[in-house]
Amino acid sequence: MSTDRHRLNLSAAAASITVATALIALKAWAQIETGSLAIAASLVDSVLDLMIALANLAAIRYAARPADDDHSFGHTAAEDIAALAQAAIVSVSALAIAANAAGRLVNPAPLQAEGLGLAVMLAALALTGGLVFYQSRVAKRTGSKIVGADMAHYASDFLPMLAALVSMAASKWLGVALLDSVLALAAAAWILRTGLKIGKSAWDGLMDREASAETVGKIVAIANATPGLSGWHDLKTRTSGTKLFVQIHAEIDGELTLRQAHAISAKLRHDILALGEDVDVIVHQDPV
Repeated sequence: MSTDRHRLNLSAAAASITVATALIALKAWAQIETGSLAIAASLVDSVLDLMIALANLAAIRYAARPADDDHSFGHTAAEDIAALAQAAIVSVSALAIAANAAGRLVNPAPLQAEGLGLAVMLAALALTGGLVFYQSRVAKRTGSKIVGADMAHYASDFLPMLAALVSMAASKWLGVALLDSVLALAAAAWILRTGLKIGKSAWDGLMDREASAETVGKIVAIANATPGLSGWHDLKTRTSGTKLFVQIHAEIDGELTLRQAHAISAKLRHDILALGEDVDVIVHQDPV
């Protein structure tokens, strides 16, 4: 991974830690003052955000290590492991929020200081929006699964925060406290959906799932357009963290010199490498 990309990933992780810490302080204050379960759900989410952000920072630093004797293909799988752990934590938190919301439906409790709760959640929305915007730019630039997963998690926070805003408004101006629990249940379902989506992506990386159909299609197009290539077979792809691994057997006229055959396969490898900044390509030459 290039130095610039690594620096961008680290800056995104640091921004995540800073915002999560600020949100915890704001939401804890609001929850104590209002007693809102919807705010409590959002607070739990922010505590998890901080834990995950700290783990992500460590994973990004580890994943950036170059290949060594014990890890010939690098350390990028650390990103998938961190993302999978993040998915598990998010999913468990969603189930806990749902259980608490169900209990509050049975035994409803009035909310307090709704005005304070509204102000805090508006500030939280602004902070989260700024962070998601920055993380989306970094993820697009670097392709980091950790930053992308963290961004997706923060983006999913919008629904719980909006739910808290609506519940505060309903309690303050309509006197409807029960909506707090109903919206908390909806927020829990949304958080669980996000956790499962992040987990699937990380699991696919750890299980060496083939690259996306779009990426495979680009590789096939490159191989078909390579001058001097009689054909190709046994194309294999996989992703690990931000890295794409490609193996392909190139069919080359066996009457050519070794230098000529090497030039053809080198052209194929060069064009596939151009697909991204973090691609590993192995071309095996088969004479035909």
